[in-house]
Amino acid sequence: MRDAAINLRALPEQRDLIDHAASLLGKNRSDFMLEAACERAQAVVLDQVFFSLDGDKFKQFTAMLDAPPCPNLGLERLMAVKAPWRTDAA
Repeated sequence: MRDAAINLRALPEQRDLIDHAASLLGKNRSDFMLEAACERAQAVVLDQVFFSLDGDKFKQFTAMLDAPPCPNLGLERLMAVKAPWRTDAA
């Protein structure tokens, strides 16, 4: 059951276009708009976590991931600091 409201204002011609497209798919305005908005939202989220590479770029990418890390003195100093919640000598 849908119980969360989403309200927005549109120009009459925008509403008419949405209504026309919805009717072509046999949907009402709300169902059409919700489906379209969710599809776009999923695309935006996936764009933040998924990327595609061709074969050569993928090989370069995995080689960088597999390579040993470069020395990082700042990180080494940070890791050498005893955490304040640790009581042992480690």
